[in-house]
Amino acid sequence: MADIDLDELRRRLGEEGLVLIDVRTPHEFAGTAGAHCDPRQGHIPGALNIPLERLLRSNSAVQVRALVGSAEGVEVVAYCHSGSRSAFAVQVLHAAGYEARNYVGSWHEWSADVSLPAESQL
Repeated sequence: MADIDLDELRRRLGEEGLVLIDVRTPHEFAGTAGAHCDPRQGHIPGALNIPLERLLRSNSAVQVRALVGSAEGVEVVAYCHSGSRSAFAVQVLHAAGYEARNYVGSWHEWSADVSLPAESQL
């Protein structure tokens, strides 16, 4: 399955059956830490924070599914800061049986467009 781009994610944000996973650290997700090159800190609204390290420590598809907590038939989109960590996450999600796609532009691209919604815990 092909990567998802900004335009498609913008249109589909909040769509039933689409699960968005932010695989960055909890501090990046909260907006209390992040890359200085990003105009805003925080995360895409509705995203779950499941750090890549947690996914990689999962020993089975059952454990991955327990983390994601979604039913069969959902599409999962993973993102990070620049699409690298999320590319690894997509492989783990595929192995667990999910239809998973990478948002390559990730938070770096999303944060640069001030017309797009963002949440933080600042």
